Amino acid sequence: MTSTSTTARPGPWPEGPREDVLTVARPGTPNGDGEDRRIWRRSLFLGLSALVVSRVCMLIGAGVRASQQSVDADRLLQPRPGSPFALVARVFAQWDSNWYLEIVRNGYPRSIPPDITYFQLEARAAFFPLYPHLVRWFDAIVPAGDTFAALLLNVIAAVAAVVLVGLLARRLYGAEVAGRTMVLFAIFPGSFVLSFAYAEALLIVLAAACLLFLHDERWLLAGAAAALATATRPNGIALVAACIVASAIAIRRRRDWWSLVAVALSPLGFLGFQWFLAAHTGESTAWWRVQSEAWREGTSFGITAVSNTLSFLRHPLASPADALTFACMITLGFGLWCLWKRRLPWPIVAYCAVIIALMLLPATVTARPRFLLTAFPLFISVAAWWPRNDRTAWDLMLVLSGAGLTGLTALYGVYGAIP
Repeated sequence: MTSTSTTARPGPWPEGPREDVLTVARPGTPNGDGEDRRIWRRSLFLGLSALVVSRVCMLIGAGVRASQQSVDADRLLQPRPGSPFALVARVFAQWDSNWYLEIVRNGYPRSIPPDITYFQLEARAAFFPLYPHLVRWFDAIVPAGDTFAALLLNVIAAVAAVVLVGLLARRLYGAEVAGRTMVLFAIFPGSFVLSFAYAEALLIVLAAACLLFLHDERWLLAGAAAALATATRPNGIALVAACIVASAIAIRRRRDWWSLVAVALSPLGFLGFQWFLAAHTGESTAWWRVQSEAWREGTSFGITAVSNTLSFLRHPLASPADALTFACMITLGFGLWCLWKRRLPWPIVAYCAVIIALMLLPATVTARPRFLLTAFPLFISVAAWWPRNDRTAWDLMLVLSGAGLTGLTALYGVYGAIP
């Protein structure tokens, strides 16, 4: 095995600081390809095993909520609210999951009432279409109902997300860093959203695929993946920035004008949804009005995140939401520091920058673990920076992450904080 203090970064993008502390075999050197494949297989096993362990942590958290419901029913001499499976599934299909399932069952509203609130079913118009439409198609071939179809679809998407995030890390830093990235990504508390009936798992699959295609300069595929991602969630628009930066690099270095196809395709999912909703409801700004009126999505430019963080420091036990904001801001700061130490290619940095900006921008729900998870390239920087011989701190971080994932699932299960 060839030992070196830096890791080769194949691909056309400019490299960051060449100071990786991990030792890997360089692909293309004697035994390099074979060694990399061997390490990748082991890393893939570890990453998927971490995903399984993390889902067990979630089941424990959901089981706490299910047990509480059963105990409360017995205490009040009422019938049990459902089977253990149904109670656990209900934890994974609450909050925004209800709105996605409403779209699955009834589609988008034909009109939006004035002064709409989130108590009205027409507020589902705020949610993007790709995930609920895939659930609807999946429900047509999978028995047991649309809730089960939504959760099963996210099981598949979670596996794909772990693998694709690992492939991106492998492309940038080698198979060993990819293993660390997949483990950290799977066990991070925000990974709860991979198993809830939310659209983030699908977004991460498409975003990771898009960034891989951009790295390989497969412009048409990158644009198609970005277009699907921007039809999945509003923050999918971060991929437009990634496509613009990647295209600018390709044009500046090689006059590769074909790269503009990725830029042209990338926002079509977002624009197409706005066009559809306007035509469907007869109101050109339907989505924007629902966001403003029903969901109170104003802008604070980070002030809300800072305010919640300071509030937690003054009164640590007063608000679970403030505690989540504080934890996310600390985690974000550490991730950005690792990004500075192990800089990723500029298109990926652009993607992270927009994701983070969109997380901090709102005046309502601000920094949250699930939003940090969508900035998944930060996990690559953390895994690349982490000293190889510092096993104690690494293992401690994973244990704390698993505990946080369990607690977070239980907290959201009892409606203790907005996800």
